[in-house]
Amino acid sequence: MSRISVYLVLVIFFLANISCNGKSQLIEKVSLDTSNKACNIIFLIGDGMGLSQLSSAYFYSESEPNFSRFPVIGLSKTRSGSHKITDSAAGATAFSTGKKTYNGAIGVDMDTNAVVTITEELSSMGWATGYISTSSITHATPASFYAHVPSRIMQEEIAKQLVYSGVNFFAGGGYNWFINRSDSVDYTDTLKANGFFLDTNSILKVADSSFDKWAYLLAPDGLQPKHLGRDDFLSQATEKAIQFLDAKGSPFFLVVEGSQIDWGGHANIGEYVIQETLDFDKAVGVALDYAQKHENTLVVVTADHETGGFTLAGEQNVGPFMTISRDYNSLVPSFSTGGHSCAMVPVFAYGKSAKLFSGVYENTNIYSIFKEIVSQ
Repeated sequence: MSRISVYLVLVIFFLANISCNGKSQLIEKVSLDTSNKACNIIFLIGDGMGLSQLSSAYFYSESEPNFSRFPVIGLSKTRSGSHKITDSAAGATAFSTGKKTYNGAIGVDMDTNAVVTITEELSSMGWATGYISTSSITHATPASFYAHVPSRIMQEEIAKQLVYSGVNFFAGGGYNWFINRSDSVDYTDTLKANGFFLDTNSILKVADSSFDKWAYLLAPDGLQPKHLGRDDFLSQATEKAIQFLDAKGSPFFLVVEGSQIDWGGHANIGEYVIQETLDFDKAVGVALDYAQKHENTLVVVTADHETGGFTLAGEQNVGPFMTISRDYNSLVPSFSTGGHSCAMVPVFAYGKSAKLFSGVYENTNIYSIFKEIVSQ
């Protein structure tokens, strides 16, 4: 066979491989990268997002959800150190410290001893860090990455610890915990004194580039629900945070929480859950777009637990003589509880060392994998 013939055979094989395996084959080549470059980590947590919440994105989105872009998928077991069903505090503390703890604990172990978090470890190593949440930034999930208190209800103390935490960027609600406090201390003044550009005007305005750290506190407590009119805060804040942290020139660790998927589950409001999941998926897309251009970046998406016992059931119809049938082409969001459930939750990974997140494992393993990756 001539050289030209061999070349043509190889080209045909390559094109056939692409057509058979599609986009995911090309993504996988990036996602399994194990080079020695410093690794950025973007960790997105859909609070309360189980498989049914995730599935809603596929039935209610006008386009293919960004969840489909992940080549690596695992499952996380969510029980806490004290209960079969976890809360967000214990769930996020498992992610941030690698330790199971009791429900309500923020950054402490079963004996209320403070445990160093992954973001605190990385900050001490020169990494830039950031937190984004559609709840108060002092709420259980983001707080578990920077604070250490025996109870999640101690939001004034959590706010104080955030001010002194060494974080480079944060955005969310909760300014009441910084200014309208029982001790009358105004910690927004302290933020400014510590070099933060601070915005409390309900928009993500561009910060003065002379500020080394940025903070956005855009509501008294949680932000407005998406189905009641919230703008694209989550995806916009994610994009702004990535740009800001990337410009630091050091590796960064960014935590992004879609908080109100959980709140919709607690309220048993299907539209609330669905719109918050779709909104979260947009932020996931922003992270993936960045990672596709920066192969030293890892994107991980998961949930701390499932909320509401949410499912998409067929619409029930009652016919003659009280006969009941289901219309399997008409979906009705349904709930089995106003609390959390013990269901396993999905874990998606894309980018550097993503293959480590496949399988079924305890939620504490996510911390352990992060540690392994940053130690490479």
